[in-house]
Amino acid sequence: MSEYYTPGEVSARFGVSLDTLRYYERAGLLTEVERAATGHRRYRASDVELLDLVRCLRDTDMPIARLREFAELVREGDHTIPRRLDVLHAHADRLARRIEELRERERAILHKIDYYRSVLAADGAPSAAAMGRDDTALETVMEEVN
Repeated sequence: MSEYYTPGEVSARFGVSLDTLRYYERAGLLTEVERAATGHRRYRASDVELLDLVRCLRDTDMPIARLREFAELVREGDHTIPRRLDVLHAHADRLARRIEELRERERAILHKIDYYRSVLAADGAPSAAAMGRDDTALETVMEEVN
């Protein structure tokens, strides 16, 4: 791979639009992107690494302001590693709580599915399999949750 990446290459790699990349730049989530002699933007490998982490944190609902803070710490150098760890620990804790909340919601939904199935079975309604629906994946999840 080359030392530099075009916006199109970075966009394709992360599945984001060019507008999203520019937004990340304007929001201060990336370092100032270099320009080639032709004036075209080009991303360094370090930009791509940071963008990978930014996407991970954003996909797990880290607010933009906190992302900006984290990106600034990265740009300031290794002496900020303890503060970066604090940010990541706090985010991981929030994420773990959110995952548990989602698991609770999932259990409630699966319970309701079981209830509705029992109502249908008591009424003699056809099962999901009889209606041509494959609930194997759902049943696997239900077994894991229970």
